[in-house]
Amino acid sequence: MTDIDAPNAATRFFASDVLHSFKRSPAAIIGATVALILVLAALLAPWIAPYDPFDPGSLDLMDGFTPPWSTSQFTPHWFALGSDNQGRDMLSAILYGSRVSLFVAFAATGFSLLLGVGSGLIAGYVGGIVDAAIMRVTDVQLTFPAILIALLIFGIARGIVPPSQQEGSAVWVLIFALGLSNWPSFARTVRGAVLVEKSKDYVAAAQLIGVHPLLILLRHILPNVLGPVLVIATIGLALTIIEEATLSYLGVGVPPTQPSLGTLIRIGQQYLFSGEWWILAFPAIALVALALSVNLLGDWLRDALNPRLR
Repeated sequence: MTDIDAPNAATRFFASDVLHSFKRSPAAIIGATVALILVLAALLAPWIAPYDPFDPGSLDLMDGFTPPWSTSQFTPHWFALGSDNQGRDMLSAILYGSRVSLFVAFAATGFSLLLGVGSGLIAGYVGGIVDAAIMRVTDVQLTFPAILIALLIFGIARGIVPPSQQEGSAVWVLIFALGLSNWPSFARTVRGAVLVEKSKDYVAAAQLIGVHPLLILLRHILPNVLGPVLVIATIGLALTIIEEATLSYLGVGVPPTQPSLGTLIRIGQQYLFSGEWWILAFPAIALVALALSVNLLGDWLRDALNPRLR
């Protein structure tokens, strides 16, 4: 790219229909703002969190069950969102728990995207028995809820991993389980787009001059199918956040030593009816805000990239 091309590319972006649609969508602006704040807060947790909630040496059981916006009666610590049963500051726990939830969600969605896009490209371009085999696998997997597939994969993987390594590998096993349960939606969408694109003249011209099929897929077809993939990835990210929280709530997600938002909700549920409502309420609010904001972005992106709605 030359020096002249760069400003032109930036100018085209700021004058594009997508950016214009974003400016005219209050839901997209609110979703992007909330998502940006939550993601930045999670990334900067080590610097902005009042305490380190995962350091056992900094916890004091005497600080447990401190209500929100009050000081512990035993120590001078002030807890903005209260503390849990272990004396752990809820604000710090939510910030650090969001880091775990976001890392798992982004990694699992990225794994699903790579697997699904690759399978869809191959199925759509090669066709024949390869296409039939890949599509039948996706059909079978789509008949089951993704959370059940993730539970099955998680259970099998945990059975393979030695007990001494299970806690340290729990996050990676969870990413593998969630990623492997959500790739069919990418594969089916990309396969349908490839079937449309490969019948066009530019693909026939590339084949005629002897361009390698892999280069045709990556250089010519893939850029033209990224629009729907981006929409599915954004909406899938919100769903993966919920799925990770569900698995952690069921006790089969990340270890208690590095709890995610789902683990914090599971802990808080135990004390909801004894009056310590804040242990459940604040992690649940953070989870809903995070998933809803990403979902609003996905809905806007779906409409903005749909040529029929322009």
